[in-house]
Amino acid sequence: MTLSGMTGFARAERSGAYGSISVEARSVNGKGLDVRLRLPQGLDTVETPIRELAKARFNRGSVSINVTLANPEGESAARIDRAQLEAYIKATQDLVDKGGVRAASVGELLALKGVITSEDTALDEDEAKARDAAVVEVVETALDDLKAARLEEGSALISVLNGHLEEITDLRAQAAQCAAAMPDAIKARLQAKLDELMSGGVDPDRLAQEAAMMAVKADVREELDRLKAHIDSAHALIDGGSPCGRKLDFLSQEFNREANTLCSKSADTQLTNIGLALKATVDRLREQVQNVE
Repeated sequence: MTLSGMTGFARAERSGAYGSISVEARSVNGKGLDVRLRLPQGLDTVETPIRELAKARFNRGSVSINVTLANPEGESAARIDRAQLEAYIKATQDLVDKGGVRAASVGELLALKGVITSEDTALDEDEAKARDAAVVEVVETALDDLKAARLEEGSALISVLNGHLEEITDLRAQAAQCAAAMPDAIKARLQAKLDELMSGGVDPDRLAQEAAMMAVKADVREELDRLKAHIDSAHALIDGGSPCGRKLDFLSQEFNREANTLCSKSADTQLTNIGLALKATVDRLREQVQNVE
């Protein structure tokens, strides 16, 4: 499997006895799969097949598909259905008279379904089926190209994501070195403070107990172990390919949780700085994860 992004653009065209077909397909990031389809009048029968083609290729992203038809002569065959237009105006006139809404503009009225129709309805049943089949084929070509564009983006994302994970791995190693020295540092600070307050010294056993309690509270080894597990899981998801965006997003939240805990437990300036650097790197990782299907 290959990692896939969620942004891309593709265009496909074809001409025949039915005229010319032009399809533009584009996609942007999205939490789920949202297919938005614009079809010329009279092509309602191909809507379901086109949506199925999109669902078969994509799991996430907002996908827009715009299909345009032109007659063989390249002339406009559109006309205004005045009866339909007058029906819309009449249906809203009462609201306009009462001051509830403003009168619709010409552009808004022409955009209503059924107002602009095509005069080119002379295709017989076989011709219409051939045209519809051609439309679906052109859409399929455009969606294949769109998928290729998203895969190209995903290929570029792999090195970016792995780079952030390498930074996290390095910061984790630095934090582990600080954590290893933490118990001795806590004991030394406690001893210095008590020596300052009590010139007569302090019970060594009591000092050891207090230092042990502070060390337990400041122990970050569990967080470091979880960070290691999250790093391994993230690499496995990236290597497994899309769809993995949702899981990577969840993992980035877990990374952030461990970084926050690391900072809150830190009793050392160096470890705190490492934790802050870790949070910044995790934020960059999560921004890029939003692009993964």
